Amino acid sequence: MADAELLFIPTPGMGHLVAMVEMAKLIVDRDPRLSVTVLVMKFPFDSDVDSYTNSLATSMAASRLRFIHLPRENANPDFSSGQFITNFVESNKPRVKQAIAELADSAGSTGRLAGFVLDMFCTTMIDLADELGVPSYVLFTSSAAFLGMMLHLQSLQDEYHVDITEYKDSAAELDCPSLTNPLPAKVLPPLVLTKETVRPFLGHAKRMRAAKGIIVNTFEELEPYALRSLAGLGAPAVYPLGPILNLKGETQTKACGGHQGNDIMEWLDEQPPSSVVFLCFGSMGSLGEEQVKEMACALERSGHRFLWSLRRPPPKGKVWFPSELMDPTEVLPEGFLDRTATIGKVIGWAPQVAVLAHPAIGGFVSHCGWNSTLESIWFGVAMATLPLYGEQQFNAFELVVELGLAVEIKMDYRRDPRMNSDFVVTADVIEGGIKKLMEEVDSERRKKVNEASEKSKMVLIEGGSSYLSLGCLIEDILNNKP
Repeated sequence: MADAELLFIPTPGMGHLVAMVEMAKLIVDRDPRLSVTVLVMKFPFDSDVDSYTNSLATSMAASRLRFIHLPRENANPDFSSGQFITNFVESNKPRVKQAIAELADSAGSTGRLAGFVLDMFCTTMIDLADELGVPSYVLFTSSAAFLGMMLHLQSLQDEYHVDITEYKDSAAELDCPSLTNPLPAKVLPPLVLTKETVRPFLGHAKRMRAAKGIIVNTFEELEPYALRSLAGLGAPAVYPLGPILNLKGETQTKACGGHQGNDIMEWLDEQPPSSVVFLCFGSMGSLGEEQVKEMACALERSGHRFLWSLRRPPPKGKVWFPSELMDPTEVLPEGFLDRTATIGKVIGWAPQVAVLAHPAIGGFVSHCGWNSTLESIWFGVAMATLPLYGEQQFNAFELVVELGLAVEIKMDYRRDPRMNSDFVVTADVIEGGIKKLMEEVDSERRKKVNEASEKSKMVLIEGGSSYLSLGCLIEDILNNKP
């Protein structure tokens, strides 16, 4: 019987949900006194999240980790609105409140409510925790440097009345206390450059200051400077617990009748070690038709073996999620598949963890989502940056300039509906990036990637920095439970 129960409230995007579930597993595996209930909010459309959480609910035998699925919202929101997530979380507050009341009344409750663990986009739920008199902790699913940037911009906006949106299309460089290098305004996320979104987004930073602690999916040895800077930026206690990764199972069912994943691995088995460049752009990432053609041209000219996850973009103004491309010849240059048949493979959905773990992979052309970045570091695969949306341009800058772990294809490339950004990276630029990534075998960068890979595993074992940080977090939860 657990002494204390934690309520986890994730945002139902794959990157956020997976990190939170993996963290819940870490906590219940570590301490028998704690149990976790995950409240799963449902987007008003079907998504990968549904199949993921359903499979989790059936595969989880742990009595101290359970999932409660909240009713799906029937509203028809404007997905292109920058306020979509904010409005979605607000509209779910009554459902969360009701679920908590039912939990308290049910015999299935395994212990007294000890606190909330909230996703970085669910900070307004701190109000509910306050009403119940329990502490809140925030799970920040991006880097410590990005957390520092959010806190810094929020104080610039609220205390010094700086209009952050004026940095849009600016060539300025900013001093950011969580970085050792000046930050180009062109890699700031669209959310702080748009009038409609800047206040709600930086509002999360303001609310995080009021939390009992912030859990960051990073580790001390990866971002020592950024982590040290956070106290001076007004952050509460910070717990770096990363890398928090799902390395066992794929988080999405295999596409195309379930055979595609096997075909991919069989093809990789036939390739020489470290010879294949893997191109994949995340669960919400896709490229426009013109960009696809430039990418194909670059791959063909580079002569390197490649495995390319190519998805169909969502229709303009529709939900962000790309769909499977049944016939790649629709978008690829004529004859491309025939000409590259001996060196390349174009696929739809990719079992990313299994691919990155394969010895044939020699480099990763990535959108620089933070989960993908941590996976790439874990498996010691050097990256080339082609960020698309969210905070990915910032991540690309951190990886290339601040940490020296990646090659730049383009750091400020954007494919984001809020920014009307349609510029295309040319084949020449992409080819140069791929060659640099794949041909600098003994470079300083590769050494750094290998060192970071070793450290990312050491931090999680007994005595490692993230292991100790988790112990401090659990101690704080148990000492402060109502």
